[in-house]
Amino acid sequence: MVTYELYKRFLSCATAQSRYPDLSDRKTAQRRTVREALNTHGLARNHINNGSIARSQKFLAIFQFFLRMMINLLQFSKLARNMGCVTIQHRCISSTGLVWMVRMLLLCGCSCGIKRPWRPGQYSTISEVALQSGRGTVSLPSKAAEQMVGRWLLVCSGTVAGAVILGGVTRLTESGLSMVDWHLIKEMKPPTSQEEWEAEFQKYQQFPEFKILNHDMTLAEFKFIWYMEYSHRMWGRLVGLAYILPAAYFWRKGWLSRGMKGRVLALCGLVCFQGLLGWYMVKSGLEEKPDSHDIPRVSQYRLAAHLGSALVLYCASLWTSLSLLLPQHKLPETRQLLWLRRFAHGTAGLVFLTALSGAFVAGLDAGLVYNSFPKMGESWIPEDLFTFSPTLRNVFENPTMVQFDHRLLGISSVTAVTVLYFLSQRIPLPRRTKMAAVTLLALAYTQVGLGISTLLMYVPTPLAATHQSGSLALLSAALWLMNELRRVPK
Repeated sequence: MVTYELYKRFLSCATAQSRYPDLSDRKTAQRRTVREALNTHGLARNHINNGSIARSQKFLAIFQFFLRMMINLLQFSKLARNMGCVTIQHRCISSTGLVWMVRMLLLCGCSCGIKRPWRPGQYSTISEVALQSGRGTVSLPSKAAEQMVGRWLLVCSGTVAGAVILGGVTRLTESGLSMVDWHLIKEMKPPTSQEEWEAEFQKYQQFPEFKILNHDMTLAEFKFIWYMEYSHRMWGRLVGLAYILPAAYFWRKGWLSRGMKGRVLALCGLVCFQGLLGWYMVKSGLEEKPDSHDIPRVSQYRLAAHLGSALVLYCASLWTSLSLLLPQHKLPETRQLLWLRRFAHGTAGLVFLTALSGAFVAGLDAGLVYNSFPKMGESWIPEDLFTFSPTLRNVFENPTMVQFDHRLLGISSVTAVTVLYFLSQRIPLPRRTKMAAVTLLALAYTQVGLGISTLLMYVPTPLAATHQSGSLALLSAALWLMNELRRVPK
């Protein structure tokens, strides 16, 4: 019997210590001895035939259930406390020894149903903490921990998306320069009295946006734009808390693997950098420019950097959460699948670049230059594309060139998505992968329609905000399809 053989080997602790003199830890020697007994009887993970894995897992689930019942009976019933011995195969075994034998079976024997290797730093059926502590404390299994971390990062990516959308509305309503200073804690309390509001309004009146653009603004109008910027900043603090606090909790609980710890640290660092970059962007719109009479606005370069870092944070969080939550497909590695995967990566990169170019359109108000489609004015290529010198400066500072580039990138993106969809129909793919391809195609054409409507209607705020939100939805679908097509690690 396997049970008796395991118990006999487990009781020979001194023998195990002598057989492994290099092991100073007695529990490590005992654990290795028990696993050798499993190998002897063909129950170890490495000695199970591929055809019998499912049957072994069912057997071990039933076996583990009955073993837990034995522990409860022996530890908590009066019969177990009064009983002197338990007979197994006509041999007398003490109740304490039987309890420890059952515990070792639960910790060592039942791990043979796990497909993952049993290496330090990874979880097995029960957490490594339970194997090494000796107190029998059971932490979350690795799959449950991955699901928890995946859901958390999915919520975090949603908060980042909310910050991007709210930031776009703040930009469209020209509210971003209403708060002229930055304090991490102090500004969390808004003005409450009339005197505080008047003091805040007087600070705003000292900066170029009020002097040039809003010189006839009333206090009630100022309160609206102030609350818009305030809500964006408070939402940013909420994003930081959504990342940092759960990350510290999961780290303390030991639910993060070594690789995941590095990702989480990078994500939390990027959140902090995003907040500093936002204030650095706002400062560019508060600076006095004596030689310029243009409408005060933030630097389009800093706006693009602020949006770009937010998109990187969003993509990294969403990709990690999808990798943890969605089961991976074992697709045959054919040449067609390889080309489809590469094309999906390129399409996602093109969608990202198109969304990033929208920051230059918003920063320069380039959506108000040529409000016609498909032509720009009366021609396909306008004459003032290369007004500035040197030529490269037109790509980032000439509103006409910026809108022209955004049009080209948008058309290229929807064309690439269309080709990607038809390529995916030529390959047998799982149902969920095909659904991702269809979703990407539908969102791409919806986004094009929103962009053209925004342009023709002279950038109304609700429609423009919907267009900016659509870019996030399109990028999310591209990441979803990439995740569905990812290579299965060997």
